[in-house]
Amino acid sequence: MSGFIETEEQQALRQAVAAMAANYGQDYYLEKARAGEHTTELWNEAGKLGFIGVNLPEEYGGGGAGMYELSLVMEEMSATGCALLMMVVSPAINGTIISKFGTEEQKKRWIPGIADGSITMAFAITEPDAGSNSHRITTTARKDGSDWIIKGQKTFISGIDQAQAVLVVGRTEDHKTGNLKPALFVVPTDTPGLSWTKIDMEIVSPESQFQVFLDDVRLPADALVGSEDAAIAQLFAGLNPERIMGAASAVGMGRFAINKAVEYVKNRQVWKVPIGSHQGLSHPLAQNHIEIELAKLMMQKAATLYDAGNDFGAAEAANMAKYAAGEASVRAVDQAVQSLGGNGLTKEYGIAAAVTASKLARIAPVSREMILNFVAQTSLGLPRSY
Repeated sequence: MSGFIETEEQQALRQAVAAMAANYGQDYYLEKARAGEHTTELWNEAGKLGFIGVNLPEEYGGGGAGMYELSLVMEEMSATGCALLMMVVSPAINGTIISKFGTEEQKKRWIPGIADGSITMAFAITEPDAGSNSHRITTTARKDGSDWIIKGQKTFISGIDQAQAVLVVGRTEDHKTGNLKPALFVVPTDTPGLSWTKIDMEIVSPESQFQVFLDDVRLPADALVGSEDAAIAQLFAGLNPERIMGAASAVGMGRFAINKAVEYVKNRQVWKVPIGSHQGLSHPLAQNHIEIELAKLMMQKAATLYDAGNDFGAAEAANMAKYAAGEASVRAVDQAVQSLGGNGLTKEYGIAAAVTASKLARIAPVSREMILNFVAQTSLGLPRSY
């Protein structure tokens, strides 16, 4: 991307992703979700076409592009009503971390499968008592000969039931100081001692949330990703992509809601005129469109900075993009419901299902309040509040 103009390749990628996703659409997505099934066909096709691994290194089967291109894929899929949460987790977080910090063997084992969609990898960081505080993680990893023994519990872990492996954030003990340090481990989901239970959510999604239990899970030495002493840096390398992808998903959902509302108010007639001719409906939708476009610009800035290797600038922009997109998306979905009136709450029109889903963008992967804390401290230099 040069300035504000996407390259021909990026424009072609947008068109290709939008065309593929339109063959599935929101009806397919919601039908799978309500049946308790996964969007396997969509995931597999996106993988075969190179969309899932577009950001991963070419030498390991990826597309060799960047976070800009992956966020573009996420946005276009979300704009058709097919936002796949595992796109955020598998290629953006895990693919990035393993590509940057994994051994040659780990890259060869995991990246090609993540890239073509044949391997889906979940990510387990959140714990019941730690919340957003990754420094308070209690899942521990101790050495037993050359093996590692992992013990602990995670919560709100997306899609582990459809994953072949999960990247677990644990803590190792530094015997010199007694301090616990974060470390990252790839755990195949069929490993003895690893189990999970589904969390009942009111979100209509084919990708579920789980509590995960690690009961003395034994792993070989090569399960450790990168250095056990540098894991905090490795962990944060995956969080900027996570925020950028969260913003992309929210931007796409906002576009989806606005498109639904615009189509409806153009065609719905009362007193012989389309209801969209009234400023009470046209102005709020115009405002939603402006807010979504502004959020999208910050998302593109964040992705461009990230791809250029500007980690500090990317962190600030990624947090701002995630905040702006979450707020704009929630407002766009709310206005779409209002624009459709009673039809906005029917199954037929597909907007009601987006109401709870849109709220996710204000909560995960980082809450709006924690983003405001970050901006207050980092951008404005205000004292830390916690």
